Amino acid sequence: MANSAGSKKRARQSIKRNKHNSQIRAKVRTFIKKVTYALEAGNKKEAQDGYGIMQKIIDQAVSKGLMHKNQASRKKSRLNAQIKAL
Repeated sequence: MANSAGSKKRARQSIKRNKHNSQIRAKVRTFIKKVTYALEAGNKKEAQDGYGIMQKIIDQAVSKGLMHKNQASRKKSRLNAQIKAL
């Protein structure tokens, strides 16, 4: 349990930040799944459209420090390769 005023504030901030970061991470996962499902369905047009949006959202997550840049690059590269192979 936090005792000092500063530690109480940090506890409040961490809860708020955790909620915000969780929402962004969930959004990233959702758009990755949309592209993946379009690939599985064999729908190249939908996969390409979703990929553009997903790329922007992943880059935003990287800029906020929620995802490592190499991990983001790897995910984008693999999905793009799957789209091209379709």
